[in-house]
Amino acid sequence: MVRRKKTATSSNVILLDIPKMIIEKYTGLSKEGKVFPVPSNTTCNDSLKRISKLIDCLKEKKVAFHLAHHPFATLFLSEGVPLESLSKMLGHKNIATTQIYAKILNEKVGKDMQKVSHKFKGMDKSFVSQL
Repeated sequence: MVRRKKTATSSNVILLDIPKMIIEKYTGLSKEGKVFPVPSNTTCNDSLKRISKLIDCLKEKKVAFHLAHHPFATLFLSEGVPLESLSKMLGHKNIATTQIYAKILNEKVGKDMQKVSHKFKGMDKSFVSQL
């Protein structure tokens, strides 16, 4: 359970096994009550900027640590996590903020259609028999 600094919104996210193992690996290495011994956001962004200049497809892009929100949100949406849950995970007060990060993928729409398509099987047969 975490309280977000920017929005002061509490966020309660259940950790999967892999994150739990990573936390256990780094337990005790950090100071000031932090879970991981990570540098500041500015230091991370400076490092990402240096690294991105070495990668052709990223040379002209603005790469920042915060960009990790988008693939996280997209991945979880494509796996069927409801937007409301994702919004809580990201610590957003307003679900519209989550929609900006997590554009609904065509793949997700297709999966959703497949989930309900079986319910309409009888309907399509009766339509075809009327023709």
